[in-house]
This record gives sequence, C-alpha cells and structure tokens, in this order.
Amino acid sequence: MEIREAREGDWAQIWPFLRDVVAAGETYCWPRDTTEEAAKAWWMAKPGGRVFVADDGGRVLGTAELHPNQPAAGGHVCNAGFMVAQRAAGRGIGRALAEHVLDQARNAGFRAMQFNAVVETNHNAVRLWQSLGFSILATVPGAFRHPVHGFVGLHVMHRSLEAETHGV
Repeated sequence: MEIREAREGDWAQIWPFLRDVVAAGETYCWPRDTTEEAAKAWWMAKPGGRVFVADDGGRVLGTAELHPNQPAAGGHVCNAGFMVAQRAAGRGIGRALAEHVLDQARNAGFRAMQFNAVVETNHNAVRLWQSLGFSILATVPGAFRHPVHGFVGLHVMHRSLEAETHGV
C-alpha cells in the first residue's frame, strides 16, 4: 500500500466511502445527507490544504486531509481529517494515514496538530490518537448528537510537533 497525494481522478473512489461515513452520522459533524458537490469542496479544497490517499494497487482504501486549523495568526497549528473504507477497516490504514500526515505536518513546519471534534464514542479513533501522542484537552459535553447514543461529548485533542520540528 502506498500513501500518496490525492489526484483529481481519486475522488470517484473516495466519494462512496466518504458518503457512507458521513451518512452513518457517528463520527463527523457534517449533515448526514451532504451532497457529493459539498463533500468534495469540503474535503478536497480547503484553503492551504492537502489531501492524501491510501492506494492499494489502484484501489483507494482511505483518505486524509491536512490543513491549517485557523487562518493567519493561528496557521501554525494544523488540523486533519481521516476516513477509511469500511471494507478496509482493521488493516492499519488509519494508522498509516495518520503517521504519514503527522510527517507531512512536521515537514511543513506546523508546530502542533489539533482536532476540534473527536466524538467520544469513536473509541477506535480516540485510542489511535492517544497512541500517537495526542491528549484530550477538553470534552464538550453533549456537543454531538449521535444517532445511536444520543447526545455525547466531543473531545478537543492536541499533539505538539514543535520538538520534532525544531529539535527542542
């Protein structure tokens, strides 16, 4: 499997699993009926953003996007999003994408990575981020309306990249 920059032609393979993840309503704050046009604009065209795919012999099994968390004075901290096709779950694709994106963020000079809204019931993601050095800074109680669990918290998670970038 290769992690590489996404190309325009990759969207046709990204959209089906991105649509499924969003429609499930369990991990992203997007409207569950997000249109393909809106999803493509949000995922593929963030200002200052880059998109990556996990390519297994021409089959896109996962994707990640990396972008500044805030503009201007907040642009030294990045944010990212990750989605893996259900058919590829449990194969380490999320971790491979995460490690690649962290490397890309360090190489780009970001000082930290912050996730603004990790659903607390998304235990696999929370465990992955914690295993990669992220900490939960806060949990906003009841900030996410989960289709199964009702109102659950959203974690704000953070990891410094400064020591790795600047040799501190």
